[in-house]
Amino acid sequence: MSALRELLLDELKDIYHAEKQLVKALPKMAKAAESEELRQALEQHLQETEEHVRRAEQVFEALGEKAQAKPCKAMQGLVAEGQEIMSEHKGSPALDAALISAAQKVEHYEIASYGCLCTWAELLGENETLEVLKLTMDEEESADEKLTEIAESVANVEAEEQEEGEEQSGSQTRGSRGSTASRR
Repeated sequence: MSALRELLLDELKDIYHAEKQLVKALPKMAKAAESEELRQALEQHLQETEEHVRRAEQVFEALGEKAQAKPCKAMQGLVAEGQEIMSEHKGSPALDAALISAAQKVEHYEIASYGCLCTWAELLGENETLEVLKLTMDEEESADEKLTEIAESVANVEAEEQEEGEEQSGSQTRGSRGSTASRR
C-alpha cells in the first residue's frame, strides 16, 4: 500500500500544480469570452478553482504531508492550447465555442485525475481525504455540464448563425454578379 500512497501523493502534487495554473488561465479565458453566460461560468469556476487549490492543501495536511506542486505537463499543454485557440479565433463568432472546447478538455483531465485520486484514497482508507476529493470532483463535473449547456444554447448557435450569414452574403454576391453577366 505504500506504493499506492506514493502514487496518490504524486498525483496530488500534479493536480495541485494544475489547479494553480488554472487560477492564472481562467481570468484570461473569461475576458476573451463573447457570451456573458460563458464569461460568468468561467468566473464562477475560477472561484471554485481557487477553492480547489485550498482543498488540495487540506488533503496534503490530512495526509501529514507538506503541500508541494509537481509541474503538470498535461495542464501546461492544455493551457497553451487554450491560449492558441483564443488568439486564432479572436473576433470570430466561433470564439466562444472554441473556448468551451478548451475548457472542457481541462475539465475532462481534472475529472480523470480526481477520479483516480478518489479511488486511491478509498483503497487506502483515507476517508477524510476521499470526502474532500469527491467534493472537488463533483464541482469539476458540474463545470463540465454547465459548459455543455452553454455550448448547446449559446456558442454553437452563434457560430452557426454567423456561418449561415456568411453563406447568404456569398450567394447574394454571386447572384448579383450572375445577373450583371446576363445583362451583357
